[in-house]
Amino acid sequence: MPLGREQGELRMSGRVVASAAADGLFPTALTVDSLRGIIEVMEAPVMVADRNGLLLAANGAAKAALGIPELLSSHRVNIFENLLRSSGVEILEELGIGRAWAEREIPGSEKGKIARFRLTPEADWLVVQIKDRTVDGVAADSATQLTVQELLQEREITYRNLLAAYLKLQEVNRQKTVFLASAAHELKTPLAVIKGYYDLLLAGSLGRLTEKQKDILEESKESCERLVRLVSMFLNYSALESGKLVLQLRENDLQDCLDEMAKRWAEAFQRKGVKLEVQLDPSIPTFRFDYQKVQQAAANLLDNSLKHTPPGGNVTLTARPHFWERRVAEAAPSQERRRFRLPRPNSVEVSVTDSGAGIPPEHHQEIFEDFVRVDRNTSGMGLGLAIAKRLVQAHRGKIWVESEAKKGSTFSFLLPIEQS
Repeated sequence: MPLGREQGELRMSGRVVASAAADGLFPTALTVDSLRGIIEVMEAPVMVADRNGLLLAANGAAKAALGIPELLSSHRVNIFENLLRSSGVEILEELGIGRAWAEREIPGSEKGKIARFRLTPEADWLVVQIKDRTVDGVAADSATQLTVQELLQEREITYRNLLAAYLKLQEVNRQKTVFLASAAHELKTPLAVIKGYYDLLLAGSLGRLTEKQKDILEESKESCERLVRLVSMFLNYSALESGKLVLQLRENDLQDCLDEMAKRWAEAFQRKGVKLEVQLDPSIPTFRFDYQKVQQAAANLLDNSLKHTPPGGNVTLTARPHFWERRVAEAAPSQERRRFRLPRPNSVEVSVTDSGAGIPPEHHQEIFEDFVRVDRNTSGMGLGLAIAKRLVQAHRGKIWVESEAKKGSTFSFLLPIEQS
């Protein structure tokens, strides 16, 4: 039986470790040197001998308790003869008939010390504990000492309680996801109808409008569109949480995908007075990805940048081929590296750069978690970046941010071109 976990747990305290030794949890496969190293860290006085009483090891606490360190330093000490002045036959008989412990007072010891003997389950080792006898004949600390079995029982109870709490939290989380999905579905249809009427009114299909009426309707439509995006985000989040996300991987053109998405956002940027630039490298090849999911991930990054960029600022959407050297990938042979000076691109990097307030370095990781908002003054639920991260990871890609306070931010993600 390897030491590993049990040994680590038994070292938690001297008392518990001493109980471990007494309960016979040390394996017989240990060498004597290893045995000495184990019991030396124990606070309780412990000795180990073979079945004949020949001392194999004793820790410093045992030597100090007996006051005869020079005797116990010898490798040819018989604990029965030198400590108890007996042959030890009676002790072995008591243990042989099933008694867990055999106790004997150590002759000539101060404070009435006793030696408690126990055989290991393999009956090859004799574990000895040195204790102080109290008035009623019980070791002083036996009432408070935890045995290893009790410790394991407590750990098992703790584990069961934690498991029950975890399952309860999982159920609460599931109910939350179901509620969000149901509420989002109920809101989706009426919001679509409201948005349709706004479009009709603004197009003049229902009569001429004054400039003031147009301004009011434009603001109302913008609020409606924000609600539509929020509902869509809830639906996507619910799908991701429930594990129902299914990628529709097909050969697509990323330039068309991002250009179409950017055109839909052009009006929102224009209304806020933020300049949107799109720079798409024409050398990006077609590859397999989910058209709608990649659009959504990029749109969430644009939405985030628009929120945090003041009027008059700039936001740039770029996409270019990229060589992604993954650590898990096998290293290319040195001959092949010399043959090609520049590695062949195996992914596409999509970035959104803004001229906003920037993000302090300590928030670079947490902003991709659910319901996290660094700036409490902005609208939103803190789900946009979290959803973008999950969508990118579903494509086996990665997402990150580069930003400094008051210097803007660049959100980037990689999509592998070669799907394995």
